[in-house]
Amino acid sequence: MEKFDVTIIGGGPGGYVAAVRCAQLGMKTALVEKYASLGGTCLNVGCIPSKALLDSSEHYYNAVHHFEEHGIDIKAPKVNIKQMIERKRGVIKMTVDGINFLMKKNKITVYTGHGSFIDKNHIEILKADGSKEQIETGKTILATGSKPSTLPGIEIDKKRVITSTEALEMTEVPKHLMVIGGGVIGLELGSVYARLGSKVTVIEFMDRIIPGMDGALSKELQRVLKKNLGFEFLLKHKVTGVKNNGKDVTVSVENTKGETVKIEGDYCLVSVGRKPYTENLGLDKIGLKLDNRGRIETDDHLHTNVEGIYAIGDVVKGAMLAHKAEEEGVYVAEQMAGQKPHINYNLIPGVVYTWPEVAAVGYTEEQLKEQGKKYKVGSFPFKASGRARASMDTDGFVKVLSDESTDEILGVHMIGPRTADMIAEAVVAMEFRASAEDISRMSHAHPTFTESMKEACLDATGKRAIHI
Repeated sequence: MEKFDVTIIGGGPGGYVAAVRCAQLGMKTALVEKYASLGGTCLNVGCIPSKALLDSSEHYYNAVHHFEEHGIDIKAPKVNIKQMIERKRGVIKMTVDGINFLMKKNKITVYTGHGSFIDKNHIEILKADGSKEQIETGKTILATGSKPSTLPGIEIDKKRVITSTEALEMTEVPKHLMVIGGGVIGLELGSVYARLGSKVTVIEFMDRIIPGMDGALSKELQRVLKKNLGFEFLLKHKVTGVKNNGKDVTVSVENTKGETVKIEGDYCLVSVGRKPYTENLGLDKIGLKLDNRGRIETDDHLHTNVEGIYAIGDVVKGAMLAHKAEEEGVYVAEQMAGQKPHINYNLIPGVVYTWPEVAAVGYTEEQLKEQGKKYKVGSFPFKASGRARASMDTDGFVKVLSDESTDEILGVHMIGPRTADMIAEAVVAMEFRASAEDISRMSHAHPTFTESMKEACLDATGKRAIHI
């Protein structure tokens, strides 16, 4: 029986990054992954493929709507959905091949199969052909990720009633895509197909989309998606039933008046969040505790109630984000090696890859009000940015929240072009506890989108923005 210092169960971003860091720190490391392809949900049916389709659909949308204004005359472009999907698969393959290379480079032993505990130091691996193998391990990191959630009474048939997994493998552009859930996944995939010509209806139980983000971002994103892509939003609507009729789907919803309304389309995407994957891991055999939401309970150091067993990523509390899982993978590995790493969970950025992109870090204005914290607000619209005007990306703004007395930046909320990349400046600033004035006095290249961050900070320091 092969013996390892540490075994990671789950080969997604949290798991494979943890494996690499453990190996770098001198541990004999094993990685157990259920599927033949490493990378987990993120690389195979999540972050990477969705960005590939978002990029392809954005090219098509610009060719149809903006090329002529740029002075580019072409014949009317056509959507080749099969080629878009094929390109997406190529992107996935390149990325997964990169992870396989990292495993070999760092001498990590990879087992393909479903891993589960026999006891806390022995793991059984059930392979696709039904055979089993056992390994011995000193410590274990659980990084098994999450899977799509659904609502009571909704049967996901993967044909007409689908999850994000099926939405990334469509063979046709829907005529009418109904999206249940106004969160990140639904809005991103809705954007893909709206750009390609689908009518998109978003049904959300809450009173706004992206409800976890700052209210100003929710409002602006809803306005822009409606204006640019024709999104229809049914907010404060409760889904009571979904029926596959063969060639179309009927979604029954209850509106704010308590009336039942039926909506018909050819596909229904259920995107109501994700739930931790903890089934059939043998957790009961080692007495590992779960909380009331099915997540693995850990202390502040991501150690479970069982000695030598840690958990990271989507199976523990906190945002279900690939980069959060990666940080936790490194954190646990370094902790095992006797180091003193840290994670500031308030400074894990969140991004929505629509266009315009949405990005945020730190406290929202609603959270600061709830805390009774006195703060200042600075903002700058992209319509006042020369770079944004040059690229015809003038929707959105940068909003900076700073402490009223110390001027320390408490939160940054952006919606606009390339804000997924721009938010990194805010994260760096806040990690070093910068003030709005600190950023306002730093030179930003002109013309760039990031000048908007400087201008918003100038606005926060005393309405000193130059260009508004």
